[in-house]
Amino acid sequence: MPPEVPLSSTLATPLIRYSPPPPSDVEGNHTFKHKSLRGTRKMKLSVRKLIPIFVLILASISILRFVRILITTSSPHPLPASPPHVQQACTSPSSCSKVLTEISGNSTSTPPAYTASITAKEFKLLSNLVKQRRPCNILIFGLEPQYLSLSSINAGGTTIILEDDADKFTNYRTERAGSTKIYKVQYNVPAKEAYELLKHARRSSSCAPGAALLQVSKCQLALTGLPQEVYKTKWDLVVVDGPSGSNPEAPGRMGAIYTASILARAGNTTDVVVHDVHRTIEKWFSWEFLCQENLVSSKGKFWNFRILGHTDPARFCPTQP
Repeated sequence: MPPEVPLSSTLATPLIRYSPPPPSDVEGNHTFKHKSLRGTRKMKLSVRKLIPIFVLILASISILRFVRILITTSSPHPLPASPPHVQQACTSPSSCSKVLTEISGNSTSTPPAYTASITAKEFKLLSNLVKQRRPCNILIFGLEPQYLSLSSINAGGTTIILEDDADKFTNYRTERAGSTKIYKVQYNVPAKEAYELLKHARRSSSCAPGAALLQVSKCQLALTGLPQEVYKTKWDLVVVDGPSGSNPEAPGRMGAIYTASILARAGNTTDVVVHDVHRTIEKWFSWEFLCQENLVSSKGKFWNFRILGHTDPARFCPTQP
């Protein structure tokens, strides 16, 4: 029989003795821990570097917002859609200094651009008025291609167009149709004098509605050099879309609006339609001489005032003193 092998023999030793991991594994673990710590440090350094950049971006956005707010607040505020009567809003120069600056041309802001043509919905307002009253007498301050189309709608009526721009007059005068007449006129008062003319009209009795015949009026707003046919005709529709009034030095529409109000009161019932009422002068003088009480409709940049003839000869509006 073979001899018995004792339990303490060397063959059983590897089964109970702890074997440490190979040196290569220990080094690998240390290397892994070292790499992990280095990656964490790099991440912390990257986050620290990104913080100033993030702060710089936020600061830039804040500066841009501040500049935008500054520009917005420094520009003239638009007038409300339904402003109070001019006489109540401008009792003194200090009460409307911002608007006076805009009219006098002292404002550094860019004046509103002049719209060279009317929109489709604005033309529809005019064409509907003509259709309701045709054949009728139409007087238009300012020449635009669309206005020539009113002649065909106004068959049997009379249409007179007054234009101060030599180029427009030359280009379109040959396109007159039927009873349409185009006259070359001249306006000598720049838009920047609007407020002084408004003060003159309020304190001068010569500017009252029934003071005198328009063609011999002493009122500085009266257009006395128009064709005689303009003064002798009773108008059913008057459109004020000229002169341009595009900047303080250009001729303004003060006289055209005033003259339209006088001509309208000489007839029976006259619709006076003023264009570009988003602008200060058109808005002010419409309220002053055509009156808020007479406003019957609006479309786009058109206001339509309906004036009853032979009204109070002492004042334009019932609310005026």
